[in-house]
Amino acid sequence: MLIAALFAASALVRFGAGIAEAVAATSSAETASADSKSDCVTEPGLMNMLSEVQDREKKLAEREKVVSDRSQALTLAEKRIEQRLASLVEAEKNLSQTVEIADKGADEDVTRLVTVYENMKPKEAAPLFSTMAPDFAAGFLSRMRPESSAAIMAVLDPKVAYTISVIMAGRNAGAPQN
Repeated sequence: MLIAALFAASALVRFGAGIAEAVAATSSAETASADSKSDCVTEPGLMNMLSEVQDREKKLAEREKVVSDRSQALTLAEKRIEQRLASLVEAEKNLSQTVEIADKGADEDVTRLVTVYENMKPKEAAPLFSTMAPDFAAGFLSRMRPESSAAIMAVLDPKVAYTISVIMAGRNAGAPQN
């Protein structure tokens, strides 16, 4: 028993000594870290480099904001352009429909006039055609039945008839052959 008691006493002494060393090491480490913070030696080049990096970071953040603002502005502009393009396409569609209606109406009017001129007696129609511009008269005569236009041309003044004939003959002269 005596030996067991000695072993236990030895263990307590050693345990107590280990705790004392651990406490001393901890306190010396805290003092060393406090001393090292106050004694931190930095190179002047590192501090300059740090400040330059921070300045660049600020400039990059500003540029990023500007680029972001421009990107948003471009997105808005693209949306407006798409809206305007859509409205222009719609307006063009409406305009082409209007032009088509007007062209159809004009074509119907010209067809009616051609029918009127065809039903007139050549001696009554000839004075009208002689007062018309030759291009205009050639347009009507070319749409008429050949018999009716021939009868009117026969009654016209020869110079007027010749001018209208030349215009009618040359209308498709400039058309592509192929």
